[in-house]
Amino acid sequence: MQTDSAVHWDSIDTVLLDMDGTLLDLRFDNWFWLELIPSRYAALHGLELRRAQELLAPRFKNVAHTLQWYCIEYWSRELGLDIPGLKREALLRVGFLPGAEGFLRKLRHSGKRVLLVTNSHPTTLAIKDERVALTQYFHACYSSQPFDAPKEDAVFWRRFAEREVFAPQRTLFIDDSLPVLECAREFGIAHLRVVRCPDSGAPPKDTGNFTAIDSVAELL
Repeated sequence: MQTDSAVHWDSIDTVLLDMDGTLLDLRFDNWFWLELIPSRYAALHGLELRRAQELLAPRFKNVAHTLQWYCIEYWSRELGLDIPGLKREALLRVGFLPGAEGFLRKLRHSGKRVLLVTNSHPTTLAIKDERVALTQYFHACYSSQPFDAPKEDAVFWRRFAEREVFAPQRTLFIDDSLPVLECAREFGIAHLRVVRCPDSGAPPKDTGNFTAIDSVAELL
């Protein structure tokens, strides 16, 4: 892990920001998928909560880092649950990570092109935006779903570059996922940062050989 997290802003034209675990607290998503969904699945099928968790865990793992994992339409069909409706029910739990909103306010006036690049389904983005008004801070917001590939896939970055013209060597990308950052590095993005504390209720995570930050707030 590299320790010097300072960004040389005069070398940056474009800033790409992940949503969950980078700007928004991943505590919501972890609670939603590991606790709420198993509890509703258990109620639907007359199961004990622990048994529902045991049944769902391998199903989640089997599609991890694929487009299906991030697709709420897929999970609504697979689990027989109204995933968008459940997200709206729990909307009050959605919130920014410490310092993230202040960072976005400052970044908006930095002269950089600021883009949201998330694996979250467009409906999930819209629901969360109802709560935190996130999209107002960006020149454009992109979900990986319309690109038919997640950010962990080189196909996404090729297609994204066809849609949004930017210079990878003058781009800063911040995410909490190591597979995503590995793929971005292979694509040629020069300035990468990984969020060490994406879930405010969990201990810091391993950040591999990427330059780590506790919060985006420390970059400005």
